[in-house]
This record gives sequence, C-alpha cells and structure tokens, in this order.
Amino acid sequence: MTRPVGEVVGELEEHGFSILPAVLTREEAAAARAALVRAAEASEARGIPTRMDYLDPGGKNVRIYDLIEYDPVFAALAEHPVVVPYVTAALDGDPALSNFSANIALPGSRSMNAHNDQSTVVPEPWTVRWTMNAIWCLDDVDEENGATRYLPGSHRFTCFAEVPDDPKAAMLPWEATAGSVILMDGRTWHTSGANTSADRERAMAFAFYARSFIRHQNNWNRSISRDVRRTLSPTLKEWMGLSSGNIGYGTYLAHAPITDS
Repeated sequence: MTRPVGEVVGELEEHGFSILPAVLTREEAAAARAALVRAAEASEARGIPTRMDYLDPGGKNVRIYDLIEYDPVFAALAEHPVVVPYVTAALDGDPALSNFSANIALPGSRSMNAHNDQSTVVPEPWTVRWTMNAIWCLDDVDEENGATRYLPGSHRFTCFAEVPDDPKAAMLPWEATAGSVILMDGRTWHTSGANTSADRERAMAFAFYARSFIRHQNNWNRSISRDVRRTLSPTLKEWMGLSSGNIGYGTYLAHAPITDS
C-alpha cells in the first residue's frame, strides 16, 4: 500500500528515516538478489574487486559498484514508481542519482566505520537535506545478520564536532523484510552491522540521490557502457548526468540528451 508523500517526508524530517514495507514482492526481491550475485561475479571477472579490507576488515563483506551497468533490474529500482515520488519530494523536486551500489554481508562480516553520506559530497555545515538513500532490502534484514545501524537524531548534526566520540554506542538496527525500502536522510549517521549469524547472508542495494547541483559520486559516463546507456529512460539519463546540458531558471528548463548512435 502506497503511503502519503507528506507522511513519509515528515518521518524523514522528524526521525531521519522512513521504512516502506513490501515495495517488492518476495519473488521480485529474490530476482533482484540473484542479479546482484551475478553482478558481483561480473565485477570480479572485469578485474574490479568486491572485497576491500580498508572498508571491511576480514573480507566478509562483498561490495558491488556501478549496479546499473550489470542488469536492467537496477535501473528499474533506481526509478521505481513507488519510491520516486518520495525521493523527489524529499529533495525539493530536484533529484539526481549520485551512486548505486550494494553489499552482501556474509556471516562473520564486521561493522564498518560510522559515517553520514552527505559528508562525502558536500562539506559541513549540513543544515539542509541535500542527499538521501533508498536502501533496498533484498533479504530479510535484522540485527543478527548485519542490519544497517543508525544513530537516532543524528540527521540534525550540522558538523563533525557535534558527533559523539563513539557514535556506534547508541546506534540501533533498521530491521525490515525482503522487498522493503529504507529511506534515509543523507545526514543520518550510520554503519553496516556485524553479521553474527551462523549461515545467513544479508544483501542490500543503496541508491544514493542528491540535489542536481551536487557533483555525482559516480562518474556514470565512465562507468556505464554505451550499450547500457541506450537502454535507459530519459529521466534516468538526466538523473545520471548523461545529458549534454542541464540549465534551468524558474520553470524554464533546457535538457539536451546525449545520443548514443
């Protein structure tokens, strides 16, 4: 059931997150998860590593970048009709797709450093929500198998000096069923949880959106092949910066899409 946009944006304002249950069916989530596993294999085959000790000591967290390059299901998630109205409203009608990556936390994976995502693309002070994540849960996610952990109220921090010395100490897990989406204010401090389960993996995909005037995290022109670009919708091309122009003033906008012929 679709929730009112104002209600969801209100939760982002108050809590720094909002959970949308069952955006995908379990079958759709399983299909997207299978595509993610294939993407990890394809990434390794291209010589792009999926395990990075500097982020995830121990090698138990599989990270996949440039998701849209690997399977059409990820482009569909990036502009999913249930999620897009919330993202658009939360970013003042001006979203861009800054990045789209995923990780699969294997049993034994550890928690990474606490951080907020907005700080990776704009300097402090963070007085305005200019970024957000749509976190796609492709497995049932709970504290045991490595749910993302967040610091309540941290979306109100405006600078590094306001962050506690040990932000992880008061963090709580976001628990959700496969197919759910966690919308997260980009200023919310969070970390990947440790997967302490014996045999349960935890797969999540992170669509990172930002206001269009902010430089993308991902250089999509570099990371997305010409063949894949041809398959993308005009909206997604615009959000990914795959247009030759983006000049706006008031209600006047001029957009010239790149031709891939």
